[in-house]
Amino acid sequence: MLGVDKKASQDEIKKAYRVLVIEHHPDKNPGNKEAEEKFKLANEANEVLSNPAKRKKYDELGEHWQQYEKGEQPNNNPFSGGSSGQKFYEGNGNDPFGGQTDFSDFFEQFFAGKQGRGKAQNRKGHDYETEMELTLEEAFNGTIRIIQLENETLRVTTKPGAYNDLLLQIKGKGANGNSKDQRGDLFVRVKLAPNPKFIVKGNNLYSQQEVDLYTAVLGGEILVNTLSGQVRIKVAPGTQNDKSIRLKGKGMPLYQKPDQFGDLYIQLKVHIPENLNEKQKELFESIKAAA
Repeated sequence: MLGVDKKASQDEIKKAYRVLVIEHHPDKNPGNKEAEEKFKLANEANEVLSNPAKRKKYDELGEHWQQYEKGEQPNNNPFSGGSSGQKFYEGNGNDPFGGQTDFSDFFEQFFAGKQGRGKAQNRKGHDYETEMELTLEEAFNGTIRIIQLENETLRVTTKPGAYNDLLLQIKGKGANGNSKDQRGDLFVRVKLAPNPKFIVKGNNLYSQQEVDLYTAVLGGEILVNTLSGQVRIKVAPGTQNDKSIRLKGKGMPLYQKPDQFGDLYIQLKVHIPENLNEKQKELFESIKAAA
């Protein structure tokens, strides 16, 4: 940006710094957030460049010198949170300061020498993240979704067993870098829509099934719903309300292990008959008397 060499003297750096500060001073650019950010970065950079000890560490360690000094690793987390819908978020894995402006970019522009240009050429583009909502049935069976990303149409495939917050990575579909090979990635976070019949806990499913009083007392068979279709189960005589029945292998498939499944737990809810007629009441009274 300023064209100063990395070996520039303190006077040359000071002169370049003054030019930059005057150009981007808030008083000269009221309401200009970009100018305000550049003004702030200029002051931060000057703090390093005007201090021989800090500048030496920067020359030796690069833009992550502060973190290496503290024994930390640079923050390479590309995720910046999410929101529902087809909204994309940018994350910069090369930004040790966690902001929208890459502090290292300023140094690369400030030092317009060969080393700075080489770093810029190899700089990877930002990663994108979006959310994709699936029904429980889609998560169970696997599905294909179409995502519009700028001028591209992408087919996103989920395998059976997709779970909430599963993160899918599509390489090379993020922001452009300094070359085609340095393009960022797209991360698609799966969100499961609530289901009225099933609750998901890990790979297991939980559901409730109504059973009439007579079947609960005398025993019998009932049909219950599963994600792979209806199945018939036996109800033992004297079954109590809220009894849980386990159906092995009728839960969610394990992601990337389609031959393995969780279990389905059915909680039986005994329905007490209402509006009994006189004959029915008499029968219950006789049962009560014989008990």
